[in-house]
Amino acid sequence: MGAYDEGGDEALDRRRLRRVVLVVAGLNLAYFFVEFSVAQVAGSISLLADSVDFLEDASVNLLIFAALGWPLARRAAMGKLMAVVILGPAALAGWEAAHRFADPVAPDVVPVVVVSLGAIVVNGTSAWLLARVRHHGGSLGRAAFLSARNDVLINAAIIAMALVTSWTSSGWPDLLLGCLIIGLALHAAHEVWEISEEERLDAKALAGEPID
Repeated sequence: MGAYDEGGDEALDRRRLRRVVLVVAGLNLAYFFVEFSVAQVAGSISLLADSVDFLEDASVNLLIFAALGWPLARRAAMGKLMAVVILGPAALAGWEAAHRFADPVAPDVVPVVVVSLGAIVVNGTSAWLLARVRHHGGSLGRAAFLSARNDVLINAAIIAMALVTSWTSSGWPDLLLGCLIIGLALHAAHEVWEISEEERLDAKALAGEPID
């Protein structure tokens, strides 16, 4: 009976975690479009790069959702697709940043601050939701929680950058911070791809297929 209860509790915890990461993925995906659009209007590289981070977080939470219910092979394929999806906006942000180095232009500070405050609300809400279930999925749940918590710090850095920009009227703070965030997004895409490749190989090993 005790073993049955433990198994039932574990299954319930996994269902709770799946519900939470699906909600968090939806929040991040929705705010990706908000930040991406405002970044284009405000002319902010750091905001554009942070929108990629929202897409990355949405992808990671979707992968966690899949990891708790899908077979390895399907999970690996989805992971690689998500890594490619992340690279699209990241490449666009990198292209924009490269063009700005010749003549960095200061972004419109007000929309940058407003949208970054909204980002703190979204990431803070995500961190709060994930904090309640971060122990249910082992390393997966904890990784999602830490990612959301750290994103709040990035949003605060963007607001600080906007204040410096308002004081200096220089485009360099936005450009340099944007490049840093782009680098973090590219690293995240690489990690998602590597994890997916490991899952693909594990799936082949379980199926008794030769490892390529």
